[in-house]
Amino acid sequence: MNDVFVPSTYLVRQVTKETPDTFTLAVEPQDGEQNDGFQPGQFSMLSVFGVGELPISISGDCGERERLVYTVRSVGQATQALVSQRVGDGIGVRGPYGTNWPVERGRGRDVIVVAGGIGLAPLRPVIYSILRNRADYGRLVLLYGARSPRDLLYRKELATWARNREVQVLVTVDYGGLSWRGHVGVVTTLFKYARFQPAKSVAMVCGPEIMMRFVTRELEARGLSRDDIYLSMERNMKCGVGLCGHCQYGPHFICRDGPVFRYETIRPLLEKYEL
Repeated sequence: MNDVFVPSTYLVRQVTKETPDTFTLAVEPQDGEQNDGFQPGQFSMLSVFGVGELPISISGDCGERERLVYTVRSVGQATQALVSQRVGDGIGVRGPYGTNWPVERGRGRDVIVVAGGIGLAPLRPVIYSILRNRADYGRLVLLYGARSPRDLLYRKELATWARNREVQVLVTVDYGGLSWRGHVGVVTTLFKYARFQPAKSVAMVCGPEIMMRFVTRELEARGLSRDDIYLSMERNMKCGVGLCGHCQYGPHFICRDGPVFRYETIRPLLEKYEL
């Protein structure tokens, strides 16, 4: 029987610098076999041998079985070691783990994707999936906020998505600078420009918790049901399989019961700032 705590070795095939401190890594199984696949919203436990292990959401296309893609912000020793890997280096991969975004629930409906900062990474597979099956969905509305223009992820893809007539991409930053010609302000200020049918929409939200609190209130005010709003939560996950308890969130374990939750399920917890 396979030990769930023993990682498989994957080789780094591509490293792309997204922002000054954020990189996207594409990795492939060392044995050359296809990976087992994943669902949008799931994560892996990535490890750099001799340094440590950490949970990272999969940010690639679930239609690609040859490789896995992760977008990582360097904020500590383990993440710095991860983004410092070069093509051909090996890293450990466990998973995928966790719950997924309800892409199927969005069929025949408008899909609202709201992301803050690196929260766009776990939502990018949703966008890929909808664009690959474009006729099955209504409008796709992406509301994306970042600290500054230099912190925006996937700039070329944002421009490509915006050229699709059935996709609305709205981007805002906290601080624009003299050369910025776009929106300035928190992500909720973009709702006044968003075009969707609330009664026929499903929303998927990922970002800082304070942002998600205000986004869910705005979505409800626009007429979305709590059952049609989904959030991805982040906690300090260590095992990935619900055994260690590091990621406990009220009665839930983020790694096992999340990271994607229906808003109605965790709404009482989300309003408690200390959790």
